[in-house]
Amino acid sequence: MHFSNLKGNFRKPAGSQTLKWLLGWHDEKRPKSPATGVAIPYVANDGRALRRSVSDTLTWIGQASFLIQLGGKNLLIDPVLSRSLGFIKRNSPPGLDWPAMPKIDVVFITHNHRDHMDAPTLKRIGPAPVYVVPKGLGKWFLHNGFPRVIEMGWWQEESIEGLDVTFVPAEHWSRRSLTDINTSWWGGYVISRNGLRIYHCGDTGWFDGFSQIAQRFPDIHAAMMPTGAYAPRWFMRAQHIDPEEAVKAFKIIGARQFIGMHWGTFKLSDEPLDEPMHVLPEIWEKEELERARLETGTLGKIVRLDTLA
Repeated sequence: MHFSNLKGNFRKPAGSQTLKWLLGWHDEKRPKSPATGVAIPYVANDGRALRRSVSDTLTWIGQASFLIQLGGKNLLIDPVLSRSLGFIKRNSPPGLDWPAMPKIDVVFITHNHRDHMDAPTLKRIGPAPVYVVPKGLGKWFLHNGFPRVIEMGWWQEESIEGLDVTFVPAEHWSRRSLTDINTSWWGGYVISRNGLRIYHCGDTGWFDGFSQIAQRFPDIHAAMMPTGAYAPRWFMRAQHIDPEEAVKAFKIIGARQFIGMHWGTFKLSDEPLDEPMHVLPEIWEKEELERARLETGTLGKIVRLDTLA
């Protein structure tokens, strides 16, 4: 089975487009910027506060990886703690490294790209948690020794470890090898507990799904929005929103807090790794939004979710 986006398009960058981008045969060329050694805001986090916490919290680990504490459960979303993705080295250390990690109850995967679904990290987490994955990915997890798997399709709702979970659409694509293009789905998650609701967008280009998510979930407290890997726009637009679109989507969704992600960790595109943290406040000010509602992204910082309720 093959999956497609809401408007039915088959999304995968053509090989010729990828080559055109990599060779710089286009008009949106940027000066070369470093792939490592770029300073990203970081707060040392040894995990002790998380292990003592009775609050609902959110901690950015890097890229799209978060530790969420909700209703007494420890959740990981798209965990990637590896020092590299093959030949792509990690720029910044994980906001939470292994010694700081509490016992994990549920792991959520938005899609199977390697900067979101990292096999070495998953194998170190091990088989104990429940793994919530898009349709088409369950067999990979079962084959690799993860027996507690729940597959979800778009708009599917499940009660998981006392949490209300909905898998929501995104505008993207999937691929793990040469032969499995779009054979599993991609998306985001809306996770709720006792009236507190969070949204992890996953990877996405701009699409009408933001309005649909807003209609179904009118009271989202924190939205984790991708703000990196967007240049050049002619190549990246269909699969990754840029900071301006991320803020526009946030306004449509109507969430209380913006949490930036998907930047500063792996060099996947042409913009400087730290560009999102500089342009987001400018966009925010132009949109006349309250500055306290913007968290561009600080590795290891514990964000209290219960104060947003």
